[in-house]
Amino acid sequence: LDGPETMEARRRIVTDNLNSVPLAAIDGYGEVNGLGNGLWAWYGLDFDEVNVLLHRHGPSSEGEVLVREGAALRAVLSLLIAQRRPSYYLTRGEGRSALEELVDAHLRLLAAGGVIPGSLRDTALEARESSRLRARAPEPPPVSFLYRKAANAVRAELLQDLGLSRMYDLDRLDLTVESTFDVETQLAVAEQLDRLRDPAYVASIGLGESRLLQSGDPSAVVYSFMLVERTPGGNLVRVQTDNFPGPFDLNRAAKLELGSTAKLRTLVTYLETVEAVHRELSAVDEAARDSLVRVHDDPLTVWTSSYLRARPGAGVAEVLEAAQGRAYSASPEETFFTGGGVHTFSNFDATHDQSVLSVREGFRHSVNLVFIRMMRDIVRHHTVRAPSARVLRDTADPLRADYLSRFADREGQTFTGQFYRTYRDVPADSLLVHFFRGRSLAPQRLAWAYRAVAPDGTAEGLRALVQAAFPGTGITAAVVEDVFRRADASRHDLPDQGYLAGVHPLEIFVVRHLLANPGARLSDVVAAGAQARQEVYRWLFAPGRRSAQDQRIRVLLEAEAFVEIGATWRRLGYPFQNLVPSLATAIGSSGDRPEALAELIGILVGDGVRQPLVRVERLRLAEDTPYETVLARDSVPGERVMSQEVAAVATGALLDGVENGTARRAFRAIRGPDGEPVPIGGKTGTGDNRFTVFGAGGTVIGSRVVNRTAAFAFHIGDRFFGVMTAFVSGPEAGSYRFTSALPVQVFTRLAPTITPLVTEEPPDDGPLPDAPPR
Repeated sequence: LDGPETMEARRRIVTDNLNSVPLAAIDGYGEVNGLGNGLWAWYGLDFDEVNVLLHRHGPSSEGEVLVREGAALRAVLSLLIAQRRPSYYLTRGEGRSALEELVDAHLRLLAAGGVIPGSLRDTALEARESSRLRARAPEPPPVSFLYRKAANAVRAELLQDLGLSRMYDLDRLDLTVESTFDVETQLAVAEQLDRLRDPAYVASIGLGESRLLQSGDPSAVVYSFMLVERTPGGNLVRVQTDNFPGPFDLNRAAKLELGSTAKLRTLVTYLETVEAVHRELSAVDEAARDSLVRVHDDPLTVWTSSYLRARPGAGVAEVLEAAQGRAYSASPEETFFTGGGVHTFSNFDATHDQSVLSVREGFRHSVNLVFIRMMRDIVRHHTVRAPSARVLRDTADPLRADYLSRFADREGQTFTGQFYRTYRDVPADSLLVHFFRGRSLAPQRLAWAYRAVAPDGTAEGLRALVQAAFPGTGITAAVVEDVFRRADASRHDLPDQGYLAGVHPLEIFVVRHLLANPGARLSDVVAAGAQARQEVYRWLFAPGRRSAQDQRIRVLLEAEAFVEIGATWRRLGYPFQNLVPSLATAIGSSGDRPEALAELIGILVGDGVRQPLVRVERLRLAEDTPYETVLARDSVPGERVMSQEVAAVATGALLDGVENGTARRAFRAIRGPDGEPVPIGGKTGTGDNRFTVFGAGGTVIGSRVVNRTAAFAFHIGDRFFGVMTAFVSGPEAGSYRFTSALPVQVFTRLAPTITPLVTEEPPDDGPLPDAPPR
């Protein structure tokens, strides 16, 4: 291969063998391969130091140096011999004794053959007592999780990409990874977030003001930051870090109630609803349009029809801009029947309470009641279009009973299919945890849901489930016993079980069936659920219960509307399967995830095109071996998930929110090389999350603080976007009063750090991707 001289090839073969030789497995590390790992694991020796010692040995070696050389030689020689029977020689008592004898014999042979001098032989023989095999691998030096957030994110992604199930297996690959992270910026941001745990530093940079960290211990606040660059080849994660002192990734793994950031999702849903109505009405003549409005008389349809009547031929962009001007009352005086009960809401800033604000103004100032009423209009839009709407509109219809029966079966099959697809790939032993995880249910509702889906369950089983699905909730054994005892689902039919549990009854049926029949096909579940579907809607037929029927129908219709709304949110990257079926979802009650919020911003600045988040660019396996393989990431085309018109209006609202609204602190925080400010848009949100118990008459009889959150989802120009969050968990969160002003202010502190990255000219990889045609 390389000519007649083969010494270099032979040297390479021997070197490759030494670097890959199997050397058993040791407690605290696992499988050991290669001489370098073997020296560290079995003897606690540094490979480079051993190489230096053995290369420098000469006749002049003496004293401590000679002793260290002898110990190094003995360790290397023992491992070269042990590779014959590594598990025997390295892990068993009799094997270790035999290995010591073999090493001594070889040392004498090497000296007799002139390979090593007698002085080295003698010190190596004497090292028998001082240099012994370890029973457990050395403890690795402590590593700050703070500076491994990017590496951990990449490793987590590699598990999925490479089809591995354990980090242990990943650690044993000869693999070099080229990631998308900008290491310099990543480390600089991580260092700054780490400094924010120092109260003296926090005070020195002015974060002790009102609405920032005027109260509470700064060291307990967890910050996370994510920055993504939009490129022709995908959305590249440049920075992803937090200052949580552990491996948990707040950006990718947390479910947080991020308050008013949900208003961005609600605004997008509102705009898409108006767009759909415009498309529907523009496709028919005026007479058909009037007919549609009479049938679908929800506020959004009525308004769009009126606008088109006044401005015939108005395009979707014009209608969407006008929809931004629709007015809503900000009054908190109204009560709302939602989420199965009567609720009231308040505004963060009471100065808006007596105002009537446009959608644009409501978003700019993040006014809660504007978005509660906006979400109500969206729910009404879905409700009047549901086949079941006739149940409320015309109780005298002679086909009512037949219609309700067909509705029950048809709609029941639809929901059965949706719920089946949610759970079909979940292992039976994880089904209950999957069912409960991601839900926001009070303990009593948890108990009703548990006993409904698992009729043979026990209080111990419920407690174990709560601990698995909701770790760290602090629900005691006594509480579990009490709620379990009171939740006797056997006394109630399936509809009431669903009502008591706050879960769609057909979801209860599907989960219960899959628990009893693991691996059941959809056709089997549908066939088995024929009676259940009729049972779920049977109460609709009872005469004389019009008011109760209508109320329960509205609860069910609202839940079904949020199934539809949830589907639109998930299309735009919302990470959870379920939304809380309540108008409060408009202001954050369903929770969110920082990474998912960043992805939504990326869709908006990408003109409605969703591109994958990318952290890994290239993999190089077995480098410099005959098996070297390089895998480069394919460029995946983006998917249009939103119209350009909706994206443009929503992006304009983000820019307005920074220039004139709640994120004003970030205005002009970043300037380009020419000194001009780079346009920044964003949406803020604050979550003061607690469980509150009410008594008769609505009196608060107990309140437990869960956490406090604040977030700023932003974009910088049209290339960069991300999320900045602040989070305090546990009862101590009650002592904090920070709002979304805190993450915005921290963002401005980070601005000089990220400015070189975000203002750098992009590589010449072609223009940013144009939006594909609708």
